[in-house]
Amino acid sequence: MQEKYSGTCFCGAIEIEATGAPLEMGYCHCTSCRAYSGGPLSAYALWRSGNVKITRGAEFIGHYNKSGMSDRQFCMKCGGHIMSAHPDLGLTDVRAAVVPGLTFEPTVHLNYIECVLPVRDGLPKLKDFPAEAGGSGETVPE
Repeated sequence: MQEKYSGTCFCGAIEIEATGAPLEMGYCHCTSCRAYSGGPLSAYALWRSGNVKITRGAEFIGHYNKSGMSDRQFCMKCGGHIMSAHPDLGLTDVRAAVVPGLTFEPTVHLNYIECVLPVRDGLPKLKDFPAEAGGSGETVPE
């Protein structure tokens, strides 16, 4: 049986469930993620979209899609960030803090070329995205 991870928005009105292990966990340093999260980087856990579902409070989900690539979803009651769907990739990025039962084990930094807070953790630092996700796949130094 696959593991299931449950989580809620900040106020608890929305509940999600993610099934199985995430495909990838890491940090994004792009300007959009930083501005949206209000932080110098954004932690994510990436699942196949079919493995993430809203189990309660779907009527409270708000959407914002600035670039066409990421459908950012948040709670309209508390403003808490939940996840970002990436329909063209068939992937959903769940905010790592939304699923407290998940042990966050990052493996990569994305869009490190836009970094404003250098992180010296020995993980690969990609210039943009992996090649299989439409990026260059190029690494940059810490």
